[in-house]
Amino acid sequence: MIAVHVTCKDISEAKSIAKHLLSKKLVVCANMIPMQSMYLWKKQIQESAEVLLILKTKESNIKAIETEVKKLHSYDVPYIGIFQEKTTAAIEKWLNEEL
Repeated sequence: MIAVHVTCKDISEAKSIAKHLLSKKLVVCANMIPMQSMYLWKKQIQESAEVLLILKTKESNIKAIETEVKKLHSYDVPYIGIFQEKTTAAIEKWLNEEL
């Protein structure tokens, strides 16, 4: 399973992206976690509330997810992190049945 992490400006944006990707059957699940972030942007320290969107998918969907997120996201440079995950056989079966 692949977990794709995307930081979003708020819950509304995260839900919109998640619903879009679910409807296109590019992800099997989307989790949204509110968080506080600090980062450098244009040489300045920034601080903001964000929502971490964790998307579960297959490796073959990564490029399409990246394309769709970039279309829908409000940030100039949205964070899209891709992580290989080990999970249970039951979860892998669910993923493969749904996608």
